[in-house]
Amino acid sequence: MTGPSTALPKHYRLSVAPMLDWTDRHCRYFHRLLTKDALLYTEMVSTGALLHGDVHRHLDYSEQEHPLALQLGGSEPAELARCVSLAAKWAYDEVNLNCGCPSERVQRGAFGACLMAEPRLVADCVKAMLDAGSVSISVKHRIGIDKLESYPFVRDFVGAVSRAGCQTFIVHARNAWLKGLSPKENREVPPLRYEIVHQLKRDFPQLLIIINGGIRTTSQVLEQLGEVDGVMVGREAYHNPWWLSQWDDAILQSSPADATRRATREQVEVDMVLYMEREMATRGTPWFSVARHMLGLRHGLPGARRWRQVWSNSKLKDLAPRQVLALAHGAGSAGQSLRPVKLS
Repeated sequence: MTGPSTALPKHYRLSVAPMLDWTDRHCRYFHRLLTKDALLYTEMVSTGALLHGDVHRHLDYSEQEHPLALQLGGSEPAELARCVSLAAKWAYDEVNLNCGCPSERVQRGAFGACLMAEPRLVADCVKAMLDAGSVSISVKHRIGIDKLESYPFVRDFVGAVSRAGCQTFIVHARNAWLKGLSPKENREVPPLRYEIVHQLKRDFPQLLIIINGGIRTTSQVLEQLGEVDGVMVGREAYHNPWWLSQWDDAILQSSPADATRRATREQVEVDMVLYMEREMATRGTPWFSVARHMLGLRHGLPGARRWRQVWSNSKLKDLAPRQVLALAHGAGSAGQSLRPVKLS
């Protein structure tokens, strides 16, 4: 059996999935406080929104977010090429083409998972994207669409797109049902078939094959890394973000010298409060649009429910972030106080 590649940049081995309405720049800043080396992704941005909308709103990010990938939704090679040129100008580390989203809105735009039925078009898109700049190009897709569950379908898709020059494929190990299921159901109802992704790696040993779907523990990540080149984690990374703080040491084998920079939950929360204050001062960003991304920080700890209620309380929106911080660390559940924090 041909195993996964061993001499890869660390960020290919572990990444946080692009998630619509979730992985905005505030979420990514938060995640970067927890993991230094994992690859972070933007939300999906359609080519139309980028070419005809507010470019800065879609592409701006904090320098700390690197390594960082932009995910694009589109099916017109020329438009995708123009977007890649913009991504190169903004110094993104990678641009990803979405061939996996099954939502009806995306299908109406003739992109997402429905593109898996048109491998030649995807190949044309990838070639145009590669010709547009020096940014790495990847494709995220499913293992099949609707009732097309045969391995040759996804094998031929990967083969056609790789011949156009794409070397990195992120494979959600479920079919996408284009009719009859909501996007949420499409993440849960079609069965996971990891063996299909493992077979892709065996058949295309020269490609980077990254697996996605249903992976929630460190042991599962390590098991998958014995078969493929990388693992992409979605909802679990968002709902249980403190797990990310273990990734660099337990999975990515970061330098021991980096251990001095490992933070506590309390320090991460303080760093986010300082970030909220900067955002309010420079951009007028309401603190609650930032705080929503860190509500899972104390997941599973005593007092977590009370802490979450404070940070998500709409009645506190007029307070300064450090005032909310003080309230959040007042009496916890059953009268228990959380550890006090100190702003630097």
